[in-house]
Amino acid sequence: MQKQEFSQELLNFIEQSATPFHAVKTMRQQLLAHGFSQLEENQPWAMQPGGKYFTTRNGSSIIAFVYGEEPLTEQGIRMTGAHTDSPCLKVKPNADIYQQGYWQVGVEVYGGVLLNPWFDRNLGLAGKVVVLDQQGQSVHCLVDTKEAVGMVPSLAIHLDREANSNRTVNPQNELPVVLGMGEAQNFKSYLLDLVQQQQPALGAQDVLDYEMSFYDTQPGAAYGVAKDFIASARLDNLLSCYVGLRALLAAEGKQSALLVCNDHEEVGSASACGAQGPMLEQFLQRLLPKPEDYARMIANSWFISADNAHAIHPNYADKHDGRHGPVLNQGPVIKVNANQRYASNSETQAMFRKLCQQHAIPVQNFVVRTDMGCGSTIGPITASNLGVKTIDVGAPTWAIHSIRETAGTGDEW
Repeated sequence: MQKQEFSQELLNFIEQSATPFHAVKTMRQQLLAHGFSQLEENQPWAMQPGGKYFTTRNGSSIIAFVYGEEPLTEQGIRMTGAHTDSPCLKVKPNADIYQQGYWQVGVEVYGGVLLNPWFDRNLGLAGKVVVLDQQGQSVHCLVDTKEAVGMVPSLAIHLDREANSNRTVNPQNELPVVLGMGEAQNFKSYLLDLVQQQQPALGAQDVLDYEMSFYDTQPGAAYGVAKDFIASARLDNLLSCYVGLRALLAAEGKQSALLVCNDHEEVGSASACGAQGPMLEQFLQRLLPKPEDYARMIANSWFISADNAHAIHPNYADKHDGRHGPVLNQGPVIKVNANQRYASNSETQAMFRKLCQQHAIPVQNFVVRTDMGCGSTIGPITASNLGVKTIDVGAPTWAIHSIRETAGTGDEW
């Protein structure tokens, strides 16, 4: 497969995955198409060597597992972790706002959003809706407008002469999204109509609740004279989810392999389906319930935490440590932090470097400037929860947490 083809398939995956719920749905469909069996958490499991399985939680986190031929206690599991969520604007429960003859909806800022790029964008709306069906049962379903239904317009520079020198954003006052005109409009009624159009078989009668997010409808694309770059929403971290999925689907089956993609990483991972919750540990304990066997399996396993890495920006090079500035299209990045914001250590770094050397893949390093704070990932959380050997790596990326991020077309391939 050529890198252009891979990039386009990645962009297709991202376009189908406007929310974590949609990302898990898309991954579920691909796993089923490749012979994986779904395990329901509230049912007994009977996993066997040679089998391929997956389970989901909350519809927004997923674990997929290839049960290899080699004994788990002797060879462990090769695990990769990523996250399904991205910073965005989420619709509030009592959403409707009527101002100056316009219908707007209020939003919460989810995660560390770079806010300015959200203005003047064609915004679609997607997420999970819980409805009352025609039998009086509550049913959840997914919806996606696929087209622009809203916008956050900027204030003209004539009315804010300091916008280019002193621009700040008040998210409560300046981010309500414009959807239409007049006070006759109602967000829950709009959602009910949307469900009835997209899921007519449900016979939805009422909207009980929802988790809806706005997203940029502009499709992702390769750019640059030689198409060196790929720009898209949600590269952080659907790029890692997709690469991890493709790697798992290509697993030969001798060595056990696992992919976990958790929700809620962008807000700290503290949830039932987040990396700080028990989902992965509970899955692994159901594989080997005996404590001795479980401990041996963990001791022989290792975990790759895959999340995008800050590439050095040519216009802001002073924001990096000059000796640790990853470059797009120069290979994966090992992320290191002495204060354990990343879980990489000398043992896991050596293991990863050895693998890359075997496949002639260049490796880069990222260490944040000593006078700046450092972000974190699911790596330290998973390492501390499980006691598993862990490394933090990622594809070098510009504009992380913007509504549109850039990676290299040669890095994800």
